[in-house]
Amino acid sequence: MVNRIVVGAHYGLRDWIAQRVTAVVMALYTVVFALRALSMPEMNFENWHAMFSSGYMRIATFLFFACLFYHAWVGIRDLWMDYVKPVGVRLFLHVVTILLLVGYLFWTAQILWRL
Repeated sequence: MVNRIVVGAHYGLRDWIAQRVTAVVMALYTVVFALRALSMPEMNFENWHAMFSSGYMRIATFLFFACLFYHAWVGIRDLWMDYVKPVGVRLFLHVVTILLLVGYLFWTAQILWRL
């Protein structure tokens, strides 16, 4: 009889589902965004500003970017765990990645609510 020893953080199924959910959210947003952009009478600053001045479009755009950054985090974290073997270097890369993605999320919020 073979005893299987499972080690690791057990992220598998949860992260697989998270990647699929975030991908669906991003795909739906892309369709909505494309329909809104293509329905503009003219592509100019005033129409773009009007599109993003509505509350639901700002929230949808923020949700899109939050999903994008979480989707990126899962992928990059797995990449670091699979290919960077020294634990110190891997930890440093994890921290840098988290700080960058959280910073990008705050920057997104600043841009969206500054309009």
